[in-house]
Amino acid sequence: MCSDRPPPPAPEPLTPLIDAHTHLDACGCADADDVAAVLDRAQAVGVQAVVTIADDLEAARWAAAAADWDDRVYAAVALHPTRAGALDDAARAEITELAARDRVVAIGETGMDLYWPGRLEGCADPATQAEAFAWHIDLAKRTGKPLMIHNRDADDAVLEVLAAEGAPERVIFHCFSSGPEMARRCVDQGWYLSLSGTVSFRNAHELREAAGLIPRELLLVETDAPFLTPHPFRGARNESYCLPYTVRALAELLNRPAEELARDSSANARRVYNLS
Repeated sequence: MCSDRPPPPAPEPLTPLIDAHTHLDACGCADADDVAAVLDRAQAVGVQAVVTIADDLEAARWAAAAADWDDRVYAAVALHPTRAGALDDAARAEITELAARDRVVAIGETGMDLYWPGRLEGCADPATQAEAFAWHIDLAKRTGKPLMIHNRDADDAVLEVLAAEGAPERVIFHCFSSGPEMARRCVDQGWYLSLSGTVSFRNAHELREAAGLIPRELLLVETDAPFLTPHPFRGARNESYCLPYTVRALAELLNRPAEELARDSSANARRVYNLS
């Protein structure tokens, strides 16, 4: 990700919005003051709450702590599939403890990533990823919290593990980036699909077609900040305050009012995460 571009300007406010998936630690937040500053910028443009996501054990500890620093922040904990090799007994015990906390509202991000094996040194192989994914599925069932899935180039693999283990009651595909066929299969199961800034990319043809298949009651929106900044700021550092750009791009694509998408996605986020 290029980080030398200036940050996007604040968009026109659009509310209510909930950022269903962000990484506050990767956005440069180190303490409660940093978190408050990010949430203040987001709240100024209509983003009322965020869910900050863990991808390793250190990030899981941090996310759970950050959710206690600011009542606009919630957390999800898991080991990212590329880091699944670190899911030893001690890690399982600690993630289980963190997942039981009230302000940890999801198990994620977990799933399958078939892009990075062979490209990223130390990346977990597919078999290790599948084993870790199955464990996180069970944890979601045991805690009664939604399962947040990372799926990169792994549609069939993700569905195979979900079928073998049995999906929990609530499933979220974060940063959904597949095409219409996968969207239909997810929608048929009643799974939530969360769209990020990639839906604003004009060359994301399959995703943009899939977006039109998501029922209003299964739609979430996210930043995945600091990544995937929406057009026309692609390559700049993303942050939760940028979410209205994505929602307005989606509204244009779907020919729906942005205010309606904001209301629907916010209500869906509160329901799936059981937010207060």
